[in-house]
Amino acid sequence: MSKITVKDGTEIYYKDWGTGQPLFFHHGWPLSSDDWDGQMMFFLKQGFRVIAHDRRGHGRSGQTAVGHEMDTYAADVAALTEALDLKDAIHIGHSTGGGEVIRYVAKHGKGRVAKAVLISAVTPIMVQSDTNPDGIPLAVFDEIREGTAFNRSQYFQDFTLPFYGYNREGAKISQGVRDNWWRQGMMGGVKAHYDCIKAFSETDFTEDLKSVDIPVLVMHGEDDQIVPFQLTGAKAVKLLKNGTLISYPGFPHGMPTTEAATINKDLLAFIKA
Repeated sequence: MSKITVKDGTEIYYKDWGTGQPLFFHHGWPLSSDDWDGQMMFFLKQGFRVIAHDRRGHGRSGQTAVGHEMDTYAADVAALTEALDLKDAIHIGHSTGGGEVIRYVAKHGKGRVAKAVLISAVTPIMVQSDTNPDGIPLAVFDEIREGTAFNRSQYFQDFTLPFYGYNREGAKISQGVRDNWWRQGMMGGVKAHYDCIKAFSETDFTEDLKSVDIPVLVMHGEDDQIVPFQLTGAKAVKLLKNGTLISYPGFPHGMPTTEAATINKDLLAFIKA
């Protein structure tokens, strides 16, 4: 397996396939690089170099007890992009991975990144506060923490239903998709998953979004039950200097999987533009 060791000794697992312009994929909570299988195969066939890592504590990376916050996540990505000497790269992040992308680009990406894509991303900030009154109450994230820490296997099984919109009337449910989500989640460390909830819900990416001047595509499902569109994607695009929004009526949070044909087509058009 391909791994690098970052400065605190944590091993970061990654995949690196093909040649051509590099596309770097950043997964969501509590998953792994495997969540990008449909995109990795599609873009590999299109002649791109495709790269994805397992975030620290997730998948096959080291299950460290520390470093589960956005600055460290972004630094881990920076270490990997430097080790692979990636230039003219396009960074594509889903959900928590979208936050990781914009923090990485803002802090480390100068001279290495051509474009970025935020899919169903947690940007600019999710949690409710005095400055974000229409955000999601902290109690909701506390419930996710409780389920993750003490009932993880069953909680993750149940989480797949709103994640993919499988709780909507008429939804065509794929048990294989649900099982694969659960499999990825259970590969990771419970401490990493627990800590990451704070990272994806309470990190404020406002200044990161404002500071980035490369082209950024924001893609978001309008029926996202996990990261609501009006709270995130609709706001994030307004903070970007060079942002483009595509919103999808009826699409769920996990749309890169359930709606892969549409997402891949629109991604390819943005990449080639």
